[in-house]
Amino acid sequence: MKIVTHSRLNMQTTLTDSPEEAAAILKSGRIVAFPTETVYGLGAGIYHLEAIRKIFQAKGRPGDNPLIVHIYSLEQLAEVACDINPEARKLIACFFPGPLTLVLKKNSLVPDAATAGLPTVGVRCPSNPVAREFLRLSGCPVAAPSANLSGLPSATSWEAVYKDLDGKIDCVLRGNPSSIGLESTIVDCSGSKPVLLRAGAITFEQLQAVVPEIATNSNTDKHAPPKSPGLKYPHYAPKAAIVLCQADEINGGLLPSSAYIGLSAPPEGISRFKLCLNLEEYGRELFSFFRTCDAEDIDTIYCELPSNQGFGRAIRDRLMRAAGKK
Repeated sequence: MKIVTHSRLNMQTTLTDSPEEAAAILKSGRIVAFPTETVYGLGAGIYHLEAIRKIFQAKGRPGDNPLIVHIYSLEQLAEVACDINPEARKLIACFFPGPLTLVLKKNSLVPDAATAGLPTVGVRCPSNPVAREFLRLSGCPVAAPSANLSGLPSATSWEAVYKDLDGKIDCVLRGNPSSIGLESTIVDCSGSKPVLLRAGAITFEQLQAVVPEIATNSNTDKHAPPKSPGLKYPHYAPKAAIVLCQADEINGGLLPSSAYIGLSAPPEGISRFKLCLNLEEYGRELFSFFRTCDAEDIDTIYCELPSNQGFGRAIRDRLMRAAGKK
C-alpha cells in the first residue's frame, strides 16, 4: 500500500462532536484526538508519515517511544500484524474490543515511524462507541499515543486534551470522560510466552486465567528500546510533588498546600482531597485529580498506595512512575 506524506503548518484545532468530521480530517493526513475507554488518544492514519511525525512533534514525544495502532475490527488485524501465536489469539478472543494492547510481530505495511523502528507493533481494539465509529469511518488502522503533552498526566476528558494541545493538533473529537482513566494493559505476545509489560484494567489475574503461562516484565535495562509506551520515560507526573503513603502515615506531618487521593479517609487538615469508593473510581479519577491540583497550584499530593493485586497493580504502577520511583 502506498505511503502518503503531507505537510501542515499553523494548525487550527477544530472541536467537533462528529466522528464523521473527525475521520474526514484524519483521512486527509491530519492528526485527531479522540475518546477511548482508557484515556484520550491522538491519532494519525498509519500510512500518513508526516501526520505520524506531527504526533511526536505535538506531544514532545521521544522518537524511540513506539505508538499503539488502533483497529476497528479483527479484519484489520492482518493489515498490521503477522504470525499471531495461539496465546495472542486466546487473548484477542477474550478481551477485544477492550482496554488491552497486544505487542505482535508487525506486518511489513506498518511504517517504522509508528513503531520506533521495532519489528513489533502494539495493537488495540477499543470498546468506546465513539472511538469505534471514528475508527470505522477512518477506513484504516490509526496510530495513537495518549493525547497529552509527554510526561504529563494523561488526558481523560476532551477539555484536558484541548488545554494541552490547542494549536498543536488539527482536531479534537469530543466525547464523554474516559470510563477507566488509565492506559490499556499491554501484553507482549511476540516471543515464546506472553509477558505483561504494563498493568491496566485487564488485570494480571484475568490474563492468567486465559494464558496461565503469562509472566511479568523483568527487563530492567533502561538502554533497551521500549517495546511499548509507558516503560522507559517519565510519565503521568503533575507539577506537584507526589508522596506515596498510607493514609495513617501522614497525620500531623502535612506539607503546606497539600492534597490527598485514596481509598481511606483523608488526613485531618487537608481541604483538597478525593476519597474514592473503590479501585475503579481511584483509577478513573487519578489523572483528572492531578490536573485539578496543578490548576490550583497545589505543591504536594499525597497518594494512598494500593496493593499490587488486581486493578491496584495498574494504579500502583502509575503512582510510582508519577513519583519517579520507576
